Amino acid sequence: MTEVLYRADSYLRELTARVVSADAAGVVLDRTIFYARAGGQPGDSGILHWEGADAAILEAVKGEGEAILHKLPEGAALPAPGSEVRITLDWQRRHRHMRMHSAMHLLCSLIPGAGVTGGQVGADKSRLDFDLAEPPTKEFLTEGLNALIAADHAISDSWITEAELDANPGLVRTLSVQPPRGNGQIRLVRIGDLEAPVDLQPCGGTHVKSTAEIGRVEVTKLENKGRQNRRISIVLVEG
Repeated sequence: MTEVLYRADSYLRELTARVVSADAAGVVLDRTIFYARAGGQPGDSGILHWEGADAAILEAVKGEGEAILHKLPEGAALPAPGSEVRITLDWQRRHRHMRMHSAMHLLCSLIPGAGVTGGQVGADKSRLDFDLAEPPTKEFLTEGLNALIAADHAISDSWITEAELDANPGLVRTLSVQPPRGNGQIRLVRIGDLEAPVDLQPCGGTHVKSTAEIGRVEVTKLENKGRQNRRISIVLVEG
């Protein structure tokens, strides 16, 4: 099992950890700040340092059970199991993913009632697909997103039980991907205040602390991807 620290603090950029195992499939550490690819958000990348050597971490992905694999280039030297290492996040890439992912939650809030049929977080461009006959215009969505961003709503998380989620099925917007189950707890990401949130839904990804940190965004494309399936693409305008 890899202890994941980004759930408690997504702003950690560097961490000392111990190697559990290391082979061609990747390096498993006892703890990590690297997000493992899931739910449309790419796995983090960065650098693995150990005594006398370092290697690029191409991406973090899920391994067996609760392990997270830090994938290295083919043929890269490997740290010894039990040794202490330091991992450094590609922070610029991760922070863009955080900003994008939070913006995608805001996009959901502007299209209430429509299920999300797919999505992909990217550092340069992101998209969400909605079960929707006709989406609002690009101009309406761009204006709405930037108004919510400028309002500087707080972004926080909390945990509920699987039973509580089952009692509130409307919290789940995604039709193709369901919240991970098995440990009895579901993480909720909330944008806005407790009583009247702008958006509230299960999510295991990383987010910024407030909407103002997202910066200005733009809806660049609306696409028809089949019956009742509309794709909306967004980019970060600032930074």
